[in-house]
Amino acid sequence: MELLPVLDLKHQVSVQEWQTRVDLAACYRLVTHFGWDDLIYTHLSARLPGTDHYLVNAFGLAFDEVTASNLVKVDLQGNILDDTPFKINPAGFTIHSAVHEARPDAHCVIHLHTNATIAVATQKEGLQPYSQYSMFSLSSLGYHQYEGLAVNESEKKRLQSDLGLNNHLLLVNHGGLTVGPTIGDAFMRMYDLQRACEIQLLLQAAGQPAIKVPQPILDNIYSQAKVVHTGSTGGQVTWPAMLRKAYKLDPEFML
Repeated sequence: MELLPVLDLKHQVSVQEWQTRVDLAACYRLVTHFGWDDLIYTHLSARLPGTDHYLVNAFGLAFDEVTASNLVKVDLQGNILDDTPFKINPAGFTIHSAVHEARPDAHCVIHLHTNATIAVATQKEGLQPYSQYSMFSLSSLGYHQYEGLAVNESEKKRLQSDLGLNNHLLLVNHGGLTVGPTIGDAFMRMYDLQRACEIQLLLQAAGQPAIKVPQPILDNIYSQAKVVHTGSTGGQVTWPAMLRKAYKLDPEFML
């Protein structure tokens, strides 16, 4: 069995960068805990404040092996900026660099291949207003058509256009993506999107007619959610509890 190199960057980076590393490593562990990971594939990234550099997972590591120190720092051209033995996933670079390049407000980008997001993204009518969770996502949701493995530089422009100013993106035949001004916000949005897709599939499997939320109520919830759920009082308030959960699961993510 090959042992992972042990890195320790805590005292080699700024306090602000270290906290971003800890938060992002915690998010990887939470994705594993909720069963949203996909072996060594998919990616979560976080921009380092005041820079065009972002952190992403080392290619070849399972999400429960990610730590604050082994996250890889790259620029928008895909150059690795750390003294690290690890590489990054080319597909991860294409997707995440595209979003970070186009959306300076998107400090965190989460892209996952869950069964539920793939299934709903691939349905002709996409996500439907069947649950409160879906309403949190529908107010800011785009779709991106499948083009194969995301290693083509030209796909970046189309992905940027399809995301636009939205905070949620369903990638047809592929999965889901959320962005946020903080790691907590992006995580909360992915949690809502995942739950919305799971509930939709359960309803469809039941074989009974489902009741859609009327548009006037949808419009009202969109405005409410921006204040009390998906805004600064949502993900950012939830995040400290999620950090505590990640610590209880395995404090080694903080190394």
